Amino acid sequence: MLTQNITSNKALAPVKKALLAIVIVAFGVAGLSPARAQSTGAQIPTLGDTSTMGSSDERRLGDRIAREIYRDPDYLDDPVLAEYVQGVWQPLLAAARARGDLSPELAERFAWEVMLGRDRTVNAFALPGGYLGVHLGLIAVVSNRDELASVLGHELSHVTQRHISRLMAKQGQMAPWMIGAMVLGALAAGKSADAGNALIVGGQAVAAQNQLNFSRDMEREADRVGFGIMTEAGFKGQGFVTMFDKLQQASRLTDNGAYPYLRSHPLTTERIADMQARQGLAAPGPVKATLTLEHALVAARARVLSNADVDALRTWQAEAGSAGLSTQAAPRQAGIWYGAALAASQLRDFAQARIDLEHLRGLVTGDASATRLARLLQAEIALRAGDAASAQTALNTILTAAAAPGAVTAQDQASATRRPELLLAAQIALQAGPAGQTDPAGGSATIAAVAVRLQTWVTVHPHDAQAWQLLSSLQGAQHQTLRALRSDAEAQVARLDYAAAVDRFKAAQAFSHQQHSGQGQTNGGASASQAAADHIDESIIDTRQRQVQSLLKEQTLDR
Repeated sequence: MLTQNITSNKALAPVKKALLAIVIVAFGVAGLSPARAQSTGAQIPTLGDTSTMGSSDERRLGDRIAREIYRDPDYLDDPVLAEYVQGVWQPLLAAARARGDLSPELAERFAWEVMLGRDRTVNAFALPGGYLGVHLGLIAVVSNRDELASVLGHELSHVTQRHISRLMAKQGQMAPWMIGAMVLGALAAGKSADAGNALIVGGQAVAAQNQLNFSRDMEREADRVGFGIMTEAGFKGQGFVTMFDKLQQASRLTDNGAYPYLRSHPLTTERIADMQARQGLAAPGPVKATLTLEHALVAARARVLSNADVDALRTWQAEAGSAGLSTQAAPRQAGIWYGAALAASQLRDFAQARIDLEHLRGLVTGDASATRLARLLQAEIALRAGDAASAQTALNTILTAAAAPGAVTAQDQASATRRPELLLAAQIALQAGPAGQTDPAGGSATIAAVAVRLQTWVTVHPHDAQAWQLLSSLQGAQHQTLRALRSDAEAQVARLDYAAAVDRFKAAQAFSHQQHSGQGQTNGGASASQAAADHIDESIIDTRQRQVQSLLKEQTLDR
């Protein structure tokens, strides 16, 4: 379980940073201590055994930590990268349930959210309450979904086996709120000189770390359970071996901080041999990982978005112009052209971005997943250039291909829109504005249609903050102020910022009262159906305001 270097929360006070330097990775330097969670002769404990922290308490602690991560500028909700990670994460969750590793109680009570951090280091982390995080650096270094599944499966097993709560139970003198504060400080310490200097606290740091580090038994258990989960989910167990081989090679190099995963999960010959043995009839020893075309594009995106420095973006463009590019394998070439196009877009050199895209198209022909990613990038570049019409044309191409027979997946055929397409459609509609096709009422028919699709999406995915925020903007563009305020409030709820959400709900209630008092006169000529719809919206807002107010009180008491 890893937290080191995930974020640089500048909002945290120096005192809180110093507190969390006491356990520079309270939940992150896992495996360095040989301390055992159980007596030497004990068997691997059953789920939750020896834990005195209830699942609800653990979830609240995780919520507190996650709330700070959501506020951090390094937190990233990129629809393309998030969808790719979810494509690995959701099958792992389903397999854990099917195997009985994930109990119904934990499945219901925990968040099971994956957060992306804009960080180039190779790392991942698990937090109390079922929150997991992934650095973009990890996505950039793995070669395929199988390797990513090996890391996420391992981290998932730390949560399902209640390793976090069992470790906290060992330190009975440390209150949960203190642990939460310490973890938040560790999250900030990665890029904070003040927090780093606070390590001179010394003795307390060692004591706390020895209490909270994962034991070697827990690491082996996470390997064993994680391997079973990933293979049950349909991923190749070879991904565990190739990932271990990749980390082993990195461990032979001078530690420059780029692989904090190695410090958190130090490799041992026993762990490597165990994973190789689980391959059954597979050839022993290191196995070469195959870089897939789809992952090459995703990895390139992760590299570019993890470092927005102008020099780094220009380096990507220079790499695309190197003489030896044509001699590399097709996935490598495609990744370089994708990265060059995205980097050119970030530099607002849209003419060069389109040239790079043409090179990319020739390499992804015949691969439906990679072609879709290239078209999404085309639409994204056009949108950034302010060309909403071209962006819509590129998006329509994707939707047409997805809806056609023989589409990428059966899910695509059932629903031609996935999250990246849906959020992109909302951004395009907002950029086009009223200039687009209009309905009889004088509004934008495109905006209205996308708003309906987004409303359906958030009904099924109520924790999607970005979708709620875009829905609020679409509703505002249609002069649906009450609904826009409610959607904005729900976006704050999804980010666990209950105070901000209550403020928005109260603003919606005040607006509603103003309408009824006749001051706004916005609904003076409203139809009976519109009045009924407004009444429903008002009832929902009142109910949600009371619910979130209750959550805010609980959140305040936990501080």
